[in-house]
Amino acid sequence: MPGQDVDLNTGIGPAVLRDYALLADGHRGALVGPAGDVAWLCPPGWSDAAVFSALLGGAGRFLVTPAAGRFVWRGHYEPGSLIWHSRWVTGDGIIESREALVFPGEADRLVLLRQIRALDRPARVRVVLDPRADFGREPVCDVSRDGDRWLARTGGLHLRFHGGARLRRDRRGFLAGELTVPAGGRHDLVLELAGAPLVQPCEQAGELWRTTQHHWASVVPSLAGPARRDAVLAYAVLRGMTRPGGGMVAAATTALPERAMAGRNYDYRYAWIRDQSFAGQASALVGRYDLLDDAVAFLSERVLADGDRLAPAYTVDGRPVPHEQRLEELPGYPGAHARTGNWVRGQLQLDAFGEVLMLLSAAQRHDRLDSDGYHAMEVAAAAIGGRWSQPDSGIWELPPRRWTHSRLTCVAGLRAAARVAAPKLAARWSALADRILADAAAHGLAADGHWGRAYDDDRVDAALLLPGIRGALPPDDPRTDRTRRAVLADLAEDGYLYRFRPDRRPLGDAEGAFLLCGFAAALAAWHAGDTVGANRWFERNRAACGPPGLYTEEYDVRQRQLRGNLPQGFVHALMLETAVTLGQVDPCH
Repeated sequence: MPGQDVDLNTGIGPAVLRDYALLADGHRGALVGPAGDVAWLCPPGWSDAAVFSALLGGAGRFLVTPAAGRFVWRGHYEPGSLIWHSRWVTGDGIIESREALVFPGEADRLVLLRQIRALDRPARVRVVLDPRADFGREPVCDVSRDGDRWLARTGGLHLRFHGGARLRRDRRGFLAGELTVPAGGRHDLVLELAGAPLVQPCEQAGELWRTTQHHWASVVPSLAGPARRDAVLAYAVLRGMTRPGGGMVAAATTALPERAMAGRNYDYRYAWIRDQSFAGQASALVGRYDLLDDAVAFLSERVLADGDRLAPAYTVDGRPVPHEQRLEELPGYPGAHARTGNWVRGQLQLDAFGEVLMLLSAAQRHDRLDSDGYHAMEVAAAAIGGRWSQPDSGIWELPPRRWTHSRLTCVAGLRAAARVAAPKLAARWSALADRILADAAAHGLAADGHWGRAYDDDRVDAALLLPGIRGALPPDDPRTDRTRRAVLADLAEDGYLYRFRPDRRPLGDAEGAFLLCGFAAALAAWHAGDTVGANRWFERNRAACGPPGLYTEEYDVRQRQLRGNLPQGFVHALMLETAVTLGQVDPCH
């Protein structure tokens, strides 16, 4: 990265998305930029209002950056964790900042650790702590100090900050100042935020670091193979984005544009049914079952509660997704308006029921499905039986039509469920799968024999690769091969794959390539027996990230930039599944 000038008065502007690292503890996530700014953090939970919202132009920030002003940056994760190291080479020496949210996290209290390290010479760093709850609306108040510990409040959040004895109140924020760390030395900063007064003493920084390291080591598998580092990181991302016993957020952020000035930006800080299925199935394939168990528990509860009215997404604790609203007071990430909530809550996405069945079937194959899970399987299959002929919004959340992918995904789910069900149910579900497949073949096939994206649309759609991967049809079914060839012929560019052609513009003009689709192309090639092509697709798409190794939903092929919310959970899940399937990593035993 080129040298960057830091304006210590106004703080740091937003960076390109590829340079942000994720810290997460299961209950919330933070983004750390290359200048050492915690630009995004929503306490106490994923979809709550941000206390650090500089990513969207808000007032709150937590900055630890070289005081010299000019530096060259790089960073890396500690293996098998979301413990991040920022490293700055300045004109005066080399400085590192080790960053983490204490893991495992607590639902009502977060602890953010930052450890400044001076490697070869004394390190001077500038520190600014200015929490502003409710997306910057709430200033800091009720400030008191006890030695190196500061206490304060912002909005409904109570704050305790350790290690700031040399910081002072600042008229532009809460605390600011310069710290000098001797050569070879370290200085710990510990920030606590909670919804209630912090009465219990905080553990020492060293103990918090040991706890965090130990827990990451206990929940993230050690894998082998040429893609092991990326696969292990993908698993850590999925673990960090999943609330213990609850849902996995689709992404840690809101309102990051998929296309500049195009009006397409959404709040993805919620748990999508489809994403849960992808993450759980990938976890099972790796041979670790904690993420599978969490996904099964979350989906079973929602299916049993809502039946055939299952929503496409919920909050991570199972509540309805709030309605979409624009945050008028925030300028937003450049190229888009700031917003929260999501209008997806009112949609029917038929393929979600098929995804539920595939996940629960995977759990049953590993003997991890309880009676509630089995009952949820029956409810999901019954919902398909009652609703499969209705128009739905499909995987891409478009206006309701009879999307072919949705019906074929239900076929795949029913076939998977039939393989693990009692004989009577298996026969019923297999017959329903045959009926839906026959209807799709009658209405959803193009003249040349490939699947069309909808019953009234013969064009291709990259989502049509997924049913073949998931077993809706046998691997040698000619419709599967024709569809794969048609999708690649029309939607591939430079080793990446687009969802579909939304209009007559060239690929890349309307939107970026979809990394989920690129990994699906790798899996489809592998199932077709093209191992060379499969690995080419895999390697091309796993390279579509920045230094931290995180993926967004879309990738701007021409500008080589990430687009959309960060990180996107289901892309990491399918990347992990593809790595194991292709033998790029060895699963746990």
